[in-house]
Amino acid sequence: MKTVAIVGTFDSKGKEFLYLKELFAEIGFNTLTLHTGTFEPAFVPDVSNEEIAAEVGENLRELVAQKDRARATAAMAKGTEKIVPRLYQEGKFQGIISLGGSGGTSIITPAMRALPIGVPKIVVSTMASGNTEQYVGTSDVILMPSIVDVAGLNSISTKIFSNAVFAMAGMLKHEVTKVEKKPLVAATMFGVTTPCVETAKAYLEEQGYEVLVFHATGTGGRTMEDLVRSGYFQGVLDLTTTEWCDELFGGVLNAGPHRSEAAGLCGVPQVVSVGACDMVNFGPIDTVPEHYKNRNFYKHNPSVTLMRTTAQENRAVGEKLAEKLNLASGESVLILPLKGVSMIDAEGQPFHGPEEDQALFDALRANLDTSKVELCEWDAHINDDSFALAAAKKLIAMMESKA
Repeated sequence: MKTVAIVGTFDSKGKEFLYLKELFAEIGFNTLTLHTGTFEPAFVPDVSNEEIAAEVGENLRELVAQKDRARATAAMAKGTEKIVPRLYQEGKFQGIISLGGSGGTSIITPAMRALPIGVPKIVVSTMASGNTEQYVGTSDVILMPSIVDVAGLNSISTKIFSNAVFAMAGMLKHEVTKVEKKPLVAATMFGVTTPCVETAKAYLEEQGYEVLVFHATGTGGRTMEDLVRSGYFQGVLDLTTTEWCDELFGGVLNAGPHRSEAAGLCGVPQVVSVGACDMVNFGPIDTVPEHYKNRNFYKHNPSVTLMRTTAQENRAVGEKLAEKLNLASGESVLILPLKGVSMIDAEGQPFHGPEEDQALFDALRANLDTSKVELCEWDAHINDDSFALAAAKKLIAMMESKA
């Protein structure tokens, strides 16, 4: 029988959590209850709040006495983040669920993010709308809108809570176990590099690899980096590094300052290119910062405006990408498409810019440590089949030599 971890503030929301516990029992699931509130729970949990606080060296009574809600919440979040993954590794539960407002959601989601991808994770939350990145991050946490506040049992809340219970039950009952194991490759793609990545992906799959494609929209890049650090991949085909343009020049699809680090630092074979480094991404045209108003823009769709990078900006991108690639401790290759870096950076297209591309390539040539990173230059456009196949074959050779 599968076990579901029910984690939350059993003092302020005891009736709601007891409803979950009893419903799981009714449909044939065991539960493991962890109390993250600071006061007495409405029912006896399997893991007390004292135990959770002790995980990070805190005394619960002292926390309560200080009457500092922010400090208490932070302590319980850190304690929960520490104990939950350990209990999972010990086989104490197979799925995890919670309820809460902003406080409860902020306590439980770091612990859920610390669990492996694929472990069912549900939070019924008042915060399940708008920007939820601070709760979900790069994980597969499911935030389910509570519709009404998590404040009692009523005709709406009980329906939402029961839906969450049944969703968890379904994920655990129908878990896929027969999955063919193939070596995993991570690849990055943007709409304007799709032909390249699709061709490379097809070739890799023909050779027996499974390719997971990440959309280079900020979250995609961060997710890939996290999974590389977690040891999921045998190789990385990072052909679309456009997120650096947004990181450096204020675009909306940045992946943060640690993009392009994981594979190199972890010694995972990687083939890297400069896909879509001809553009910075903004929202609708009226959201573009005023100081960029006289630039070359391309309306990708009503919600996305692309701005062509200048030669000066491309030099900065090249310098930054070289800096990150120089961290490599394993086999790394940088492959440059000398005839264009995106679908709209080709002859006759709106972002065609040989001078701008040359600035990017020159900066990479000048700053790359070729004792650590092999530099390949390909006289083709990034979306040409010859380029895509060259990148894929290079990665396969590197992975096979490491195997």
